Amino acid sequence: MTTTSPTATPAVPELDADPFAPDVLVDPYAFHARLRDAGPVVRLARDGYYVVGRHAEVRAALVDWATFVSGRGAGLTDFAREEPWRPPSLLLEADPPDHTAFRDVMNAVITPRAVRALRATFAVAAERIADELVARGRFDAVTDLAEAYPLEVFPDAVGLPRAGRRNLMVYGSLALNAFGPRNEILAAALAAAGPVQEWVDRHCRRENLAPDGLGAAIWAAADRGEVSPENAPLLVRSLLTAGVDTTVTGLGNAIYSLASNPDQWSALHAEPQLAKFAFDETLRWESPIQTFCRTTSVDTELGGVPIPADSKVLLSLGAANRDPRHWGEDADTLDITRSAAGHVAFGMGVHQCVGQPIARLEAEMVLGALARRAVRLELDGDPVPKLHNTLKCWSSLPVRIRTSSA
Repeated sequence: MTTTSPTATPAVPELDADPFAPDVLVDPYAFHARLRDAGPVVRLARDGYYVVGRHAEVRAALVDWATFVSGRGAGLTDFAREEPWRPPSLLLEADPPDHTAFRDVMNAVITPRAVRALRATFAVAAERIADELVARGRFDAVTDLAEAYPLEVFPDAVGLPRAGRRNLMVYGSLALNAFGPRNEILAAALAAAGPVQEWVDRHCRRENLAPDGLGAAIWAAADRGEVSPENAPLLVRSLLTAGVDTTVTGLGNAIYSLASNPDQWSALHAEPQLAKFAFDETLRWESPIQTFCRTTSVDTELGGVPIPADSKVLLSLGAANRDPRHWGEDADTLDITRSAAGHVAFGMGVHQCVGQPIARLEAEMVLGALARRAVRLELDGDPVPKLHNTLKCWSSLPVRIRTSSA
């Protein structure tokens, strides 16, 4: 009879898959199911790094910043072994205590009071755009809504001039694509973003920011000695990098989700005040940011699976947000009345998205404005997916809205 020693190291499940294959990036859900079913943590046979897809383990890694560190890169690149393509983010790619000081500055800038002060201007823009789109009837939800609305209200809030704002989209796409492998997608993003990097750097400086915006508030913190003058523009850059692409993708995915589930749009039209809850559910169901990485600082285990020190661990936020172990057997069903609290689309723990209150406000305003006007929202052609290493997003999303049930 063969016996197993109680101290034997458990086997690490292996999976023969590529999370960054084009077909997986476009439609990741079959891969997510395989990943979750294979185990709480799996090792990729081809690439050698670890991948986590179950909600409990993804959340546990996100909140344990000391074991699963961000300072060695929130992507596949390990900053202890490779040079990052630009100075690391003071928020996404730093750990306490350094991260704490920078996060405190940002929390003092993006306060509940500051967000409430944006509500009126965000609402005016949302109502105007909703009127324009309803009058047209048919439109592309990516270019005409998901991009147009954030590119108007968010740069205004930061204090940027109106000219050149689309540079934020190009630069943000590069920053998020760089979290993935060095593939053709990243190469294309690097080529496109080259000319705009200087524009972004220039508009993080004090003299190029309006005196009453969020960017100026960061520089005021530098005047008070809360952050150095050298780091102030890097914090503005972090705000700009994370504040456009992710919100654009979240809004586009929200429209796709609701247009693909007409009963859910009907429920939102009946109760437009559910807009903020509907947005949370679409974040869960069609997560904008699909993956982030951490690096283990020590030998550890997650879900009973051993992970050596200095290992890259890919956290699949999209898989966790549809894990039936957490959400129940209807995890693949969109339900805007569901309590989506606990989704990890904005991360979790000390690195949870600092700008999420602004993104939530934008979504509440524009989705609510549309829902009050449009009885029906439906796809008006085949959506065109956009290949991206980190975001699940669309290049084009043709939709039609109707103001009567006829």
